[in-house]
Amino acid sequence: MKLSVQREKILAPLQAVIGVVEKRQTMPILTNVMLVAKDGQLSITATDLEVELVASTEMDVEQEGEITVPGRKLLDIFRALPAEAKVSLTLDGDRLRIRSGRSRFTLSTLPAAEFPVVEDIDAQATFTVSQKDANRLLEKTQFSMAQQDVRYYLNGILLEVAGKTLRAVATDGHRLALCEVKLKKASKGEHQVIVPRKGVLELHRLLGGEGDITLAIGSNHVRAQVGSIRFTSKLIDGRFPDYARVIPTAESSPMTGDREELKQALNRAAILSNEKYRGIRMEVKGNTIRILAHNPEQEEAEEEVQVKYAGADLEIGFNVNYLLDALAAVEGDQVEVGLIDSNSSCLITEPGSKSCKYVVMPMRL
Repeated sequence: MKLSVQREKILAPLQAVIGVVEKRQTMPILTNVMLVAKDGQLSITATDLEVELVASTEMDVEQEGEITVPGRKLLDIFRALPAEAKVSLTLDGDRLRIRSGRSRFTLSTLPAAEFPVVEDIDAQATFTVSQKDANRLLEKTQFSMAQQDVRYYLNGILLEVAGKTLRAVATDGHRLALCEVKLKKASKGEHQVIVPRKGVLELHRLLGGEGDITLAIGSNHVRAQVGSIRFTSKLIDGRFPDYARVIPTAESSPMTGDREELKQALNRAAILSNEKYRGIRMEVKGNTIRILAHNPEQEEAEEEVQVKYAGADLEIGFNVNYLLDALAAVEGDQVEVGLIDSNSSCLITEPGSKSCKYVVMPMRL
């Protein structure tokens, strides 16, 4: 393998895939990235056996070949080289020699044949969604994913496609976030898959540009093509809870208020809430909501916010962090909080919009 390239041509794809390379691995080859030089292109692959990223870039390939080299060391070398420097990479036996100006580097390698790659995912459904919509789906729901929960199926996001609707749902058992977008073209049949936490975070990191992405759902993997980067993630094999049962359907009394004002009041009250349980009490009476917090040091905080509310008076406790996360995800100046009674979950939405819903379970204080 022999190729010459401008520094930035390798630096950008390397930075795009390096997130999945773990520093401590049980398999030494997983700290490496695979370089494949073929047909005037260099593809760089990184994997941790759960998520695989492949970035491709066009370049002058003098001699085709493939090899794996330590990923973070290769990235550090290219970062440290001067901007727009000309670099040559040559495979010499079991060593990769890198030259640029007066700089010389020699990296150890491992055979590409030993590198685990996901060739075919056996796609059962393929659909196209704009990067903007896919980014919004993940951004509005990922904060509700569980972290290292024994109920492994909660440590990720449910992606559900039915007809022209693509829906993302995340829950940690105490709160739930749901967001949906419309597809340009209806998909065939209904499909439900659970994408693990690391896959969600890596895919979200790749999104944000213009144009569309193609999502393919297989029996064990989901794959997305984002520009010149191909993302593949294993799926969680499990049954996601029936999220529709969690969303309050009983007649609730909507409380409408200024989103930013409510957020600021909750932030201030949170300062003196119990550091472990983060509980706050809300007293809703007429058009006023009192937010109360106290902690084991007998310190107290009290806030009052004006809202529009026509329901019965009630007192209810919540984890303040869960409320703040939901309020941060709601777009628009106003927020609607559906309250039923002191023992029922509340439903947080943007008035007039039902594309994103946030459910927070009450807390006993």
